[in-house]
Amino acid sequence: MATAKSSRQRVTLVTGATRGIGRAIAEKLAVQDHSIIGIARSLGTADFPGEIFAANLADPELTKHVLAEITRRYEINGLVNSAGLNYLQNLGEIDFAAFDEIVAVNLKSAILCAQAVLPSMLRANFGRIVNITSRALLGRANTSAYSAVKAGLVAMTRSWALELADKNITVNAVGPGPTETEMWNKNNPPSDSRTRAHIARIPMGRIGRPEEIASAVSFFMSEEASFVTGQHLFACGGLSIGSPMI
Repeated sequence: MATAKSSRQRVTLVTGATRGIGRAIAEKLAVQDHSIIGIARSLGTADFPGEIFAANLADPELTKHVLAEITRRYEINGLVNSAGLNYLQNLGEIDFAAFDEIVAVNLKSAILCAQAVLPSMLRANFGRIVNITSRALLGRANTSAYSAVKAGLVAMTRSWALELADKNITVNAVGPGPTETEMWNKNNPPSDSRTRAHIARIPMGRIGRPEEIASAVSFFMSEEASFVTGQHLFACGGLSIGSPMI
């Protein structure tokens, strides 16, 4: 017997929404009848599948101001914390200004966004939160700050899931492996031998596509995932398992 389609209006906030994985998530969810509200450093292109608000998520006060405007205008019942920032730095060269910026964009903004949309989710007795982490949380050279904040995001995912489970609000996370994005290409030039070696360690032998990560997110955001919370799914071509035997 066919399952009736939910009549619930889905209004979903996506951070880092104009590029890379965030843009792919916005487009995927828009096709699935979500009304998309995006936050990004820039407004992006005119064909964005929703309304976009500009904010530098490294600035907590500006972020709070933009979130206040969004939640004044919209009853948000979905949140995808997709914004990400990474600077490659080895242990002997960690710059704490860069470290603080990585924490602000990847971790602090996720908390600010969740706190901003939580009241509307509680009013609706419904919500979906998905945090975008990274395979790098298992460890990768020169990514101390990034790996640490992404691991922290998993811990927060599990904690929020426990706090909100009885409110019909699920909280899950997706951990992309190497994915074809502007940030990946900037930090991993295709011509660099280290980039080629890294890709060679992926069991599937290639990097991912943003739309593949978006598909994993769309499951956690769906009605069908209503009994799934506190989970972390790697979408990494097998890299989280280990390198292939050669």
